[in-house]
Amino acid sequence: MSTMGNSTNIFWQESPVGKLERRKLLNQKGCVVWITGLSGSGKSTLACSLSWELHTRGKLSYILDGDNVRHGLNKDLGFKAEDRTENIRRVGEVAKLFADAGLICIASLISPYGKDRDACRAMLPDAFIEVFMNMPLALCEERDPKGLYKLARAGKIKGVLLA
Repeated sequence: MSTMGNSTNIFWQESPVGKLERRKLLNQKGCVVWITGLSGSGKSTLACSLSWELHTRGKLSYILDGDNVRHGLNKDLGFKAEDRTENIRRVGEVAKLFADAGLICIASLISPYGKDRDACRAMLPDAFIEVFMNMPLALCEERDPKGLYKLARAGKIKGVLLA
């Protein structure tokens, strides 16, 4: 028996088809490419380009985009520090499952806290690639595809990184 969180009756169910069998079937090794950076830094653009390039090479991938997961899985979370941490934890857990299934999981999220990314990396010690979109704040603010910086500067929304 295992104790997970508050439950004491949760057991890990092994599958008769393992990681090696899935790797052979898909002819690829599952992994997570974690793309992080400021809003407007090009994370989603890179994720889409990478996904398309992998597809043209016959590789199966899936994008976990920060906004997309907040439409469903993480729609109950806001942008306070503890909510950001939980958002990243949940995405990391899903990414881990995708990688175990043999997919190349491309996670594209702001993920501002190194400790949260490190926790995801620890779940996938041999299959986690972090890409930091090192764009200047001024450029991200100039792009501002969602209008977040403008709203934050006007004091209309909180939780946007402005430094």
